[in-house]
Amino acid sequence: MQQTRQDAFRILQEKLEALPQQDVARILDDWMLFGRAEQRPPEGAWSVWLFLGGRGAGKTRAGAEWVRGLALGLPGFTSEPVERIALIGETAADVRDVMVEGVSGILSLPGARPDWTPTLKKLTWPNGAVAQCFSAEDPESLRGPQFGAAWCDELAKWKKADAVWDMLQFGLRLGTRPRQMVTTTPRPTQLLKRLMRDPGTVMTHAATLANARNLSPRFLDGIVNRYVGTRLGRQELEGEVIEDRADALWTRAMIEEARASEVPALLRIVVAVDPAATGHAHSDACGIVAAGLAPDGVTYVLGDRTIAAARPDLWAAAAAAAFHAFEADALVAEANQGGEMVRAVIGQADPSIPVTLVHATRGKWLRAEPVSNLYAQGRVRHAVPMKELEDEMCDFGLNGLTSGRSPDRLDALVWAVSELMRGAGRGVPRLRGM
Repeated sequence: MQQTRQDAFRILQEKLEALPQQDVARILDDWMLFGRAEQRPPEGAWSVWLFLGGRGAGKTRAGAEWVRGLALGLPGFTSEPVERIALIGETAADVRDVMVEGVSGILSLPGARPDWTPTLKKLTWPNGAVAQCFSAEDPESLRGPQFGAAWCDELAKWKKADAVWDMLQFGLRLGTRPRQMVTTTPRPTQLLKRLMRDPGTVMTHAATLANARNLSPRFLDGIVNRYVGTRLGRQELEGEVIEDRADALWTRAMIEEARASEVPALLRIVVAVDPAATGHAHSDACGIVAAGLAPDGVTYVLGDRTIAAARPDLWAAAAAAAFHAFEADALVAEANQGGEMVRAVIGQADPSIPVTLVHATRGKWLRAEPVSNLYAQGRVRHAVPMKELEDEMCDFGLNGLTSGRSPDRLDALVWAVSELMRGAGRGVPRLRGM
């Protein structure tokens, strides 16, 4: 295989060396060949291309290449040149400094370069195609002009988003299929959520690390490592839409406040298990969460090892592995789903593990509410980011999760914290280092 690859590269190199220099340059400038898949125009009859991405993920380059491809009528972008294109950014300065003159903007691209007239806020290509610049601060400036396409950058930051978007729709009336591209680091704005639900929208997504080769190592080591897994990191680096549910017991702000920079020596560590409800249409996972109690009475959630498996032997093995990985003192398991069977299957996985069975006598909301109060009081902290668990926490309302699924991770968290708080007054003669 290695020899075959080497031969292929050798043949490719020979063919490239035999081509005229201008042809080689044309190949290297071909965005449809060298752009990442999510940066290239999607196929299909879409009206809006929504590109959600983290900071530095290559959104601006994708938008600039799309505009250039439309203006020049390049294959893969359009069947014929689009003569009038709107460029809309958060402010006039953003359009100029990022979309047009920026390091990844339209003027930075190779090949046929348009004439840029800053005073007229207009780009003109040699074939006569024109891109006109607009600020999202001035919706009325879009009243009158007409276009065949539009590139909207950082839409989630627009202060007058709905008004600007509405005016733009009235102006998209040229050609057989007017289209618009939106490049933005997401925020849960009403307009963005509406576009995401629209059947005419096609979405692509890229995290910051997808473009790592073009980013400073210092940025990657510092900013990315510092914020990975946090709400801000998931929004600004992963390009995710993160929002709160109005009736949820937890908010994103509560969880961010609960993040611990370090974990002290712990008095007691437990692994809590919420066994999978076999045969239940909405639950095929076993919640497994580890937590420890510090001498000052604060509980530290150490990790989420939930496994998507309903088979008792599989989740029992995963629970046993978590018990040893976190050097736990006990394993706490809900006994409502199977009673002593839970103790038996864990014993089969590892008979040395001490198992404490707990019984649910109240509904999930009533069990979870006191734990939520502990978070509000600053008495529970998260040792590491736990994306799936934290999403369940912020999506758990009076009628459960919006998906209708069982909150397996959350149930395990509640059992772990509750068990530690019940034993907080008993004391343990030795400290455990983390």
